[in-house]
Amino acid sequence: MSALAPLPPGLLDTGGATRFGAWAGALDRVDWQGLIWPRRPGWLEGWLRHKRWQYVAIAHPQVFVGIAVVDLGWAAHAFAYAFLRVPRQLVSLSRDGLPGACRVDTRPFADAAATLPGLRIEMQAAPRGLRVIARHRRLQLDACLDLGAMPPPACIVAPANLIAHCTHKSGAVPLAGQLQVAGCSIDLAGAVASLDHSDGFLAHDTRWQWASAHATGFGFNLQAGYMDAAENVIWLAGVPHKLGAVRFEHDRADPLAPWQMRSDCGSTHLRFQPEGLHQGSKNLGFASSRFVQAIGTYSGRLGVPGEAGRDVSGLLGVSEDHASRW
Repeated sequence: MSALAPLPPGLLDTGGATRFGAWAGALDRVDWQGLIWPRRPGWLEGWLRHKRWQYVAIAHPQVFVGIAVVDLGWAAHAFAYAFLRVPRQLVSLSRDGLPGACRVDTRPFADAAATLPGLRIEMQAAPRGLRVIARHRRLQLDACLDLGAMPPPACIVAPANLIAHCTHKSGAVPLAGQLQVAGCSIDLAGAVASLDHSDGFLAHDTRWQWASAHATGFGFNLQAGYMDAAENVIWLAGVPHKLGAVRFEHDRADPLAPWQMRSDCGSTHLRFQPEGLHQGSKNLGFASSRFVQAIGTYSGRLGVPGEAGRDVSGLLGVSEDHASRW
């Protein structure tokens, strides 16, 4: 087994072709200027297909928080939710808006903002850190993520389902802050965050299944769908390593039933037990989405190339089933 290689000199080579692969570290910027398409797109197609988002998850023994700012080009979307594990209660907010209502910096794990009716989200870059603020009458969060203590993130660039897509995933990030939700005030000391910055060109019809869970020194990110197995990574002692492909098995009619993630060779077999659901569905005709992001715990075994594998027990995280026509 070997850790991910250091970053290449840039996202594109000198001829404008994308450098595909998986590396440890974060690019200064995800800059597609000069990208060579297989055919020359019109400006409208390039604008419609370019998607960018930043997502923050916070795992705490009492609560799981998910926050996302999504710039779709032709539209904007953001959500913030907090799932209280005892009692099992979800406070979930999701808003759509016009172009410009959501902004995501080209720098991974940097600035992002959403200004939508009833919901304000700010992610503010600071030296060695990221401040995350969410404001709604039912949910208020103010947290500071210590990026200086973040293990090396994974930078993955793959053809995806159109031209090219770049995603940065972090391991466990320590943080401090406060959450006010459902009449509760929760000190987030001791929680860990994980980050996802994604930027690229995706097809109108994009689908994925995704699993993510992190604790100090350990974590994983798994996906099946538009990126295939490109972004499957495990962090061991804070160092990212590549993992192979997995299949997701779950009952779409009953997403609170256990989910399974398995590798074809059988070395990976995870069982995910949902505790709560953040979900949504909409159909505008020309665009639609259906997603379920389940919050719960992972148990089982992750097959690690060249090693016996790693046991997982009661690790808090999420699993998602997502389909969009965007």
